[in-house]
Amino acid sequence: MLKRWKKLNETTLFKNNWWRYIKDEFELPDGTKGEYHYVSTNGASMILPVQDDGRFILVNQYRYLNKMESLEFPCGGVKEGQSYEETAKHELEEETGFTSCQIEYAGSFNPFNGVTNEICRIYSARGLTPVESLPDKTEEFEKYTLFSEEIDDKISTGAIWDGMTIAAWTLYKYGRIGLKRAFYDAR
Repeated sequence: MLKRWKKLNETTLFKNNWWRYIKDEFELPDGTKGEYHYVSTNGASMILPVQDDGRFILVNQYRYLNKMESLEFPCGGVKEGQSYEETAKHELEEETGFTSCQIEYAGSFNPFNGVTNEICRIYSARGLTPVESLPDKTEEFEKYTLFSEEIDDKISTGAIWDGMTIAAWTLYKYGRIGLKRAFYDAR
C-alpha cells in the first residue's frame, strides 16, 4: 500500500457559490512539508436521458472559457443541501425540458483528480415526460437527439470534446465501473 500524506492545516483562500479554492499544508511520510492547492466542490451530477426510441438527449451550449459550443449530456454542480440524485433531476428538467420516473445510478468519476476533489455521479433517465424548462440566465441550450452509434462517431471525430460527457458515456456504455461502493456511499 502506498504511504499516505498527513494533512496539517486547511485554509479556504476563496469561495463562491460553486466551489472553494483551498490550500492544504501537508507532511510527507519522510517528514517533508509542503502546500497543495485545489478546488473543492459538493460534486456534480450528469444525466443521460434516453427516449423510448433509444435516442439520447444531449444539449449544445456555449462554453465561455474555450469560446466554443459544446455538445454534452446535461450536468450541474450539487448545491448545498441537495443530493446528487436531486441535482440530476433538476438538470434534466432545466436543460432538456423533461422529467423522468426512472432515474438509475450508472457510475462515478473524478474529472481532474490532481486539481479538484469533485466527484461526478452519472445517472440514466428513462420514461421521459415533457415539462417547462427554466434555464439560468447564463445558460442557453439547443437539444440534440442521437443514437448510440452517432454519439460514438461524434466522440471519435472530436465533435463531442467535453471530457465529462466522454467519461460518462464510457461508464454508461461499458457498465457500472465507477468508484468503489464504499467511496460512493461516503460522499
